Amino acid sequence: MRRPTPRAAGLAAAAVGSIIGSLVVASASPALAHGDAGGRHDQTLTPRTQFVMAPDGSSGARADGAGIPNIDSVKKTIYSYYGDPGTGRADRASSPYISEMRSITDGLRASLKRTYAAAERAGTKPAIVFDADDTTLWTYDMEVADMKFVFDPVRQDYWVQHQLFPATPTMVDLVNEADAMGFTIFGLTGRGAAQKDATIGNLKDVGYNAFTPDHYFTKWAGSTPPAYLTCATAKCTTVEYKAGTRKHIEQDLGYDIVLNIGDQWSDLQGGHADRNVKLPNPTYYLPSPNLPGVEEPSLTQRTHFTMEPDGSSGLTESGEGIPNIDSVKKTIATYYGDPGTGIADRTSSPYITELAALEARNTQRLVSECRQGVRAGTKPAVVLDADDTTLWTYDMEVADMKFVFNPVRQDYWVQNKLFPATPGMPSLVKAVADSGCTVIGLTGRNTGQRAATLANLHEQGYPQFTDDLYFTKWRSTETPPAYMQGHCKAYPTCTTIEYKSTTRAHVEQDLGYDVVANLGDQYSDLIGGHADRAVKLPNPTYYLP
Repeated sequence: MRRPTPRAAGLAAAAVGSIIGSLVVASASPALAHGDAGGRHDQTLTPRTQFVMAPDGSSGARADGAGIPNIDSVKKTIYSYYGDPGTGRADRASSPYISEMRSITDGLRASLKRTYAAAERAGTKPAIVFDADDTTLWTYDMEVADMKFVFDPVRQDYWVQHQLFPATPTMVDLVNEADAMGFTIFGLTGRGAAQKDATIGNLKDVGYNAFTPDHYFTKWAGSTPPAYLTCATAKCTTVEYKAGTRKHIEQDLGYDIVLNIGDQWSDLQGGHADRNVKLPNPTYYLPSPNLPGVEEPSLTQRTHFTMEPDGSSGLTESGEGIPNIDSVKKTIATYYGDPGTGIADRTSSPYITELAALEARNTQRLVSECRQGVRAGTKPAVVLDADDTTLWTYDMEVADMKFVFNPVRQDYWVQNKLFPATPGMPSLVKAVADSGCTVIGLTGRNTGQRAATLANLHEQGYPQFTDDLYFTKWRSTETPPAYMQGHCKAYPTCTTIEYKSTTRAHVEQDLGYDVVANLGDQYSDLIGGHADRAVKLPNPTYYLP
C-alpha cells in the first residue's frame, strides 16, 4: 500500500506486538467484522519486534519477510537514538547516543592514568589510534539530512573539503586529555590522501590539539600502497590497510598501541592493538574480511535485535542494539533476489517463495468462502490494496528512490503504468472472482491516479477491477465521500485506518457486500475490522502505520 504524499503525513502510531511469520490471518466473528472497528480482531495485526539478522544480508535467504527489520522502522529508531526530530539533524546537546558516548569515554578517561603508568614501568612508547568518521568527526547530519542514508562520494568530499563535520560527542576531551598525559595520538582513516589536509584542519577547528600530519594515515593516492603494507591484491581491504598500518606503527615506528578506537568493526579487526573499543554507529556498515587465520569473535556485529515499529526502541537500546541500516538493505536485497541493482528477481526469490506459499494456503479457502457466500446470497467480496498487494513497487522503491520516498517519482510510475503485478496475485484474484466473489480495490493512491492504476492493473492481468468498485483517497482540494463524515478525528483529513476501515464499512453496510477477506501489505490496510479475515502480505521495504 502506498499513498502519494510523504510518509509522515497523517500517520498514527501502530500497536506493538509480535507475530509468527510474514503472513497474518486474523479471523473475526461476523458481528465484529461487520460492526465495531476495534476489539480483539485487531490485536493480532501488529508488527514483529524480535529479529535475527546477520550483518552480511544472508538472513534474507529465509522466506520470512516479517523477520526482516522494516527499513522505515529502522530509520525511525535511528532518529530516536540520535535525537533527530525528523529533519535529518542530530541533537548535539542531548540524546541516547550522546549518553552512550559519554559513558564509553568516561570509562576510558578513568583508565588513562593507569594505562600510561603501566607503559612507563614497561619502558614502552604508548600510543592511541583513532579513526576519523564517527570516531572523532561526526557524520550524522551528512549521512541523513544530506544523503538520506544513500552514500554519495561527491557530497562526502564536499563536506570533507569544507570541513563541515562537528566533533563526535565527548571525544575531544578524551583525545586532548590523552595527549596531555603523554600518549602519542595517531589518526587512521579510510579517507583518501587528497582529503588529509582538510581532515586535519577540521579536527583542529573543532577542538582537537593532538593530530599532526606525520601521525595521520589516510588511504594512498594512486594504485601502489606503501611498502609496509602486504595485501592479497593491489587493492587492500580495510582490515589489511588498517591492521597493516597499526603493525607499521608498532614494529617500524616503535610504539605500543594500547588502545584502538573506531566505529566500524573493520577499524578494529586484524590485531596490533592491546585493546579495541567499538563506538556505536547504526547509520552505515563497512565490512571487510579479517586477515587470514585471525579469529576475533568479540569483534563481530550483533545479530539479535529488539525493535518496536514506531522507533521508540532508539530511546532504550544501545547503538549496537539497533539494526544497522546497511545490513537491513542487504537483507532486503537478498530476500527479493536483488543482486545489488535495486531490481528484484521476478522469477525466483525468497519473497516469491513465501508469497507463493501464502497464496496457495489462501486461494482454496477463499474460493470455498466465495462459493458459500454465493449460495447463501450474501454478496461475498474480497478487498485488495494496490501497492505491494496487487502491483509490485520494489523496483521503484529501491532502484529509483533508494528507499527514500519521492511523491513526484511515485506519480511518474503510476501515471506511466510501470508496475508489474505482485507475483502470483493475478491467479488468486481470478480464482476468487471465478468463484463468485466481487473484487474490490481499496488503495491510498489518490483520485488523480485512479484511471492509471486501473489501466496498470488491467495490463497486468487483473480485468476484475472496475471503476465503480475501486476506492482511492481524495486529494486535499476535494471533499471526502459522504460516508466518511463522522468517522475521522481530524475530518476532512483521515488516517489510513479511518479511511480504509470506514470504506470497508461502506462496502458492507451501504453497498450490501460481505467482505470475506481483506488483503494488504501494511497493517494499516487491515486494522479496523469490517472484514471476516485479514491477510497480511510481506513487505519490509516501507512501513505506513
